[in-house]
Amino acid sequence: MKKIGFLSFGHWTPSPQSQTRSASDALLQSIDLAVAAEELGADGAYFRVHHFARQLASPFPLLAAVGARTRRIEIGTAVIDMRYENPLYMAEDAGAADIIAGGRLQLGISRGSPEQVIDGWRYFGYEPAEGQTDSDMGRRHAEVLLEVLRGQGFAQPNPRPMFPNPPGQLRIEPHSEGLRDRIWWGAASNATAVWAATLGMNLQSSTLKNDESGLPFHIQQAEQIRAFRDAWKSAGHTREPRVSVSRSIFALIDDRDRAYFGRGNQNEDNIGYIDEKTRAIFGRSYAAEPDILVQELMKDEAIAAADTLLLTVPNQLGVDYNAHVIEAILTHVAPALGWR
Repeated sequence: MKKIGFLSFGHWTPSPQSQTRSASDALLQSIDLAVAAEELGADGAYFRVHHFARQLASPFPLLAAVGARTRRIEIGTAVIDMRYENPLYMAEDAGAADIIAGGRLQLGISRGSPEQVIDGWRYFGYEPAEGQTDSDMGRRHAEVLLEVLRGQGFAQPNPRPMFPNPPGQLRIEPHSEGLRDRIWWGAASNATAVWAATLGMNLQSSTLKNDESGLPFHIQQAEQIRAFRDAWKSAGHTREPRVSVSRSIFALIDDRDRAYFGRGNQNEDNIGYIDEKTRAIFGRSYAAEPDILVQELMKDEAIAAADTLLLTVPNQLGVDYNAHVIEAILTHVAPALGWR
């Protein structure tokens, strides 16, 4: 069995070809797709966070709204760029959203990806400490968030408060029990996957990672997962970690599928640079008739190693079509692979 969810970037554009033409469309359709995915039997509704872009940004209002409209499906992010975040304010928002959702939040966080603007986190009021990089700052924000989510008091109470305080030092409220164990780190390298395991975070690995060996993407990703699990075991954590991978997978069922994805020009990995120094490998997409798709996916070592698969969806094609994409995988592909 494998958990299967969707991952939406929430793109919107006023183009006539788009079904998602405004920020309102992107947000409201995201809620509707989560509801539809739950009805279809999917396990997760995940959303990407990008700043300064016509995409989903501040995630917690959306997560809370999805939590209020659904009852079972996991609700998460993949990922929140921690360079932009005040970890204490984030802990309040996350605690509130998780309580609304009844403890279903699965928060993916990370250092972030290449941005729309130069050093965008500076506009949000953040600067790396002297001698540190923005990556160091993002990881430090993550460490503070993890500590705060433990629910231990740390703030000195006012001796003359407006309202009565409980005994001792005060913690961030609302506190949602168990959320600390549902934090995931989006790792682009083996080293950051190991670091995440040491801190007791679950692992999210996307459709790209640093090219560290020249091997095919799915093999490098499987190696990253093994390194993460080895580090988790060495750290002595008592619970089982979770691992997700993201993929673009389309079962060609009808003429719409063939028109959108039947060209077969994305069946190989690609190499590129995500900044001046970092060579990255971008994983292939999968698009084929279900029987062929099953045979191709059986060879993907990273999908086999993960307990959770996130299907990246083309949100601008509309809620109905994206629900069809999810249903096609759940119905025509997942059972043949033993995922259902």
